[in-house]
Amino acid sequence: MSVKILMVCLGNICRSPLAEGILASKLPNDKFFVDSAGTGSWHVGHSPDRRSIATAKKNGLDITNQKGRQFSRSDFDSFDYIFVMDSSNLRDVIHLAQNDTQKEKVQLVLDAIFPNENVDVPDPYYGTANGFDMVYQMLDDACEVIAQRLIAKHR
Repeated sequence: MSVKILMVCLGNICRSPLAEGILASKLPNDKFFVDSAGTGSWHVGHSPDRRSIATAKKNGLDITNQKGRQFSRSDFDSFDYIFVMDSSNLRDVIHLAQNDTQKEKVQLVLDAIFPNENVDVPDPYYGTANGFDMVYQMLDDACEVIAQRLIAKHR
């Protein structure tokens, strides 16, 4: 049985697809499954933003086959860990939780490198092209720590 990790952002086209691709590349796929979702429904069925695809490709990752989907209550049962990109996503996901066990699965992704500081991954959608590079680097740093912890915990 594999350990299941979900990355969540607002629309599931910029940050969480990058986070999914980055973390999946750092974990053995026979033991871990990584997916992503958005709290909103605007991009269900859509591919990631072209700028996310380009940034991933520049860093040796292919996220072109990902499709946007909306976070649902059933994700609490399906996933062991839920990483959210910002405090707004955290609030929205926690709001759907039905008990403390579900709430305990949810954490800010950047807590891995900035513990207890509540640092958000900025949404690069309306920013400049280099915003995607900055987001990639933040997520890569956080996912490296997360991957090491997950591998150590689930040997």
